[in-house]
Amino acid sequence: MADENQWDYRTQGDIDVSVKVVSIEPDAAIEDLVDRLDSARGVLLSSSYEYPGRYTRWDMGFVDPPLAVTSSGDTVVIQALNPRGRVLLEPVRRRLGEFEEISFIDDNADQTVCQVDRAATRFEEEDRSRQPSSFTVVRSLVELFTGTDQHLGLYGAFGYDLAFQFEPIDLELSRPKDQRDLVLYIPDEIIVVDHQGGVAERRRYEFGYRGFNTTDISRGGARDPYQPDLELEPTRDHDRGEYARIVETAREYFARGDLFEVVSSQTFVEPSPEPPSELFRRLKEQNPSPYGFLINLGQSEWLVGASPEMYVRVEGDRVETCPISGTIARGQDPLDDASQILALLNSEKDESELTMCTDVDRNDKSRICVPGSVKVIGRRQIEMYSRLIHTVDHVEGRLRPEFDALDAFLTHTWAVTVTGAPKTAAMIFLEGHEKSPRAWYGGAIGKVGFDGSLNTGLTLRTIRIKDGHAEVRVGATLLWDSDPVAEEEETELKASAFLDALRLPRRVPETNTFVPPAQGREILLVDHMDSFVHTLANYLRQTGAKVITRRTGFPLEELAERPPGLLVLSPGPGAPADFGIANTIQAALDLEIPIFGVCLGLQAVVEFFGGGLDQLEIPMHGKPSSITVDGGRLFDGLPNEFRAGRYHSLYAREDSLPDSLEVVARSLDDGVVMAVEHKTLPVCAVQFHPESIMSFDDEIGLRLVRNAVAMLTDNQ
Repeated sequence: MADENQWDYRTQGDIDVSVKVVSIEPDAAIEDLVDRLDSARGVLLSSSYEYPGRYTRWDMGFVDPPLAVTSSGDTVVIQALNPRGRVLLEPVRRRLGEFEEISFIDDNADQTVCQVDRAATRFEEEDRSRQPSSFTVVRSLVELFTGTDQHLGLYGAFGYDLAFQFEPIDLELSRPKDQRDLVLYIPDEIIVVDHQGGVAERRRYEFGYRGFNTTDISRGGARDPYQPDLELEPTRDHDRGEYARIVETAREYFARGDLFEVVSSQTFVEPSPEPPSELFRRLKEQNPSPYGFLINLGQSEWLVGASPEMYVRVEGDRVETCPISGTIARGQDPLDDASQILALLNSEKDESELTMCTDVDRNDKSRICVPGSVKVIGRRQIEMYSRLIHTVDHVEGRLRPEFDALDAFLTHTWAVTVTGAPKTAAMIFLEGHEKSPRAWYGGAIGKVGFDGSLNTGLTLRTIRIKDGHAEVRVGATLLWDSDPVAEEEETELKASAFLDALRLPRRVPETNTFVPPAQGREILLVDHMDSFVHTLANYLRQTGAKVITRRTGFPLEELAERPPGLLVLSPGPGAPADFGIANTIQAALDLEIPIFGVCLGLQAVVEFFGGGLDQLEIPMHGKPSSITVDGGRLFDGLPNEFRAGRYHSLYAREDSLPDSLEVVARSLDDGVVMAVEHKTLPVCAVQFHPESIMSFDDEIGLRLVRNAVAMLTDNQ
């Protein structure tokens, strides 16, 4: 009987593959892999972001792959990185020798160097992705290794300049001699972690071809430890204001109709004293994303990233993309986030950005997809990251039978969200106006599966480490409506999380030095049949007090049996007289118990001391107001103006208030009394609801409750 964790199969190119799967402990395996990537070639792809129907959390990675595929221009090198790789070179040579457009420059036991003849040949636009290019080699390898295993494939990085093999333009920027356009690995051991399922496995592969196999050949590879360049001074390729001037230039192109939008970028360069593994951990902690990655490309080069954007994903015949365009900064808290989301969704500029991106994306798919299958299945959906909020569309199509995952990859080079529209015109503009070649920025990272699948993310939000220093490149989508200064600030905001990863260590949990103001005290909260009373009790407990909540109507004589340190009058429906609150207040004052009232509680306090109530013309139920402060101890340390939530129909008539009550806050919009303090007794009250989510800003509600408790109990 066959072991269910071990099986064999033969690929389309007659390579025998043996697979052995062993369950492992998830966290330890990945942490070890991260550390090893500081010196060993390999790839870690890590999704730490969830979105229903789109992203789940998983890790997949390896070190010491046996075979590497690199390209520069038309030259492609397939290199055996260890003796196990030599076994795989033989079938690779045979396969590449079948193509007339591929010629061999060098061929030995450790590597095969070939040239792709990209001589101009006429083709229809539908066949552009099949023209001779570096992807001719990649496609031949996929066909050679095609099999049923869902994890084996080519893993690595695709550089921006690959687009010019699909859509050539005149290059104006000088490229470094050591620039590589493609680095892909074929692994022979892969760690796969499913965080949702809480399981992990190590998958080991042995390969055989015409009597040669890897079974008795040990795994391993060269080591090249990271060496930081500590002498480098931080620089950027655009001076302050220079990016804004490029925006102004782009607007001239938009005005003439030469462009609709363009994504111009700038680069920040800093020393990188910490190894790539530490930067990866910082990014994962500070900026969780669906396409996190740590890739050791060899030649003292690493990519460390936390990309938010899918490039192309293919499963079966389904092609997916998720264009991102439209950006706003995160708020200070969830309510502020909600305001920011509303502002983003109401932005016509951001809507136009995403609309153009998605229209171009649909056009890319229409080249290779079944007619009628290209659909927008998600429109202006919100994705939230550590510092930014984005609007995202979700687009799918179905591949025509004559096309495959690599056609889907190529037809989208590169996404309009990193280039612009019309795409070729945008890339020509970028070539003429950006300060340096993009290298990996705007390209992709991920996996080309030997089972026909593909999963790639755009190379955005990435730290490129080269020769001991770090580069962070960021862009913004520019269009006619762009504000030059705002666009420059957006690029700086995008860069900030990654520059912080270079400069700042991972967070250490802070020691809580806060001393609760009512530690050891007892508070009695009188419940007037209110639906917010337990949230208010929660806030009161955060002052350190023991809180007892008692429904109104209890015998008031019980107060004398066990006098609390503070009595709190809760909100509630109706009027104070409905609950006999005046009797509660009198009983507390007789025992010299301080009183804090909320909403109905303020109305009761006002009536008890001789003030009058009236009814608002328009009830304020679940509505926020700006509150202005006018002295008083209740608001010590709080801003003079803040937002808070209101739930009331009755209000205190200020012209009827007795001299003993001082108004210390009012609503800005309608001038209603929002807080009072008694001038001689330990009594105060607020009309708004400090416990409401509408009072979340800067924790105003909680801070006010702490103030009230502190001021009313500090003399006891």
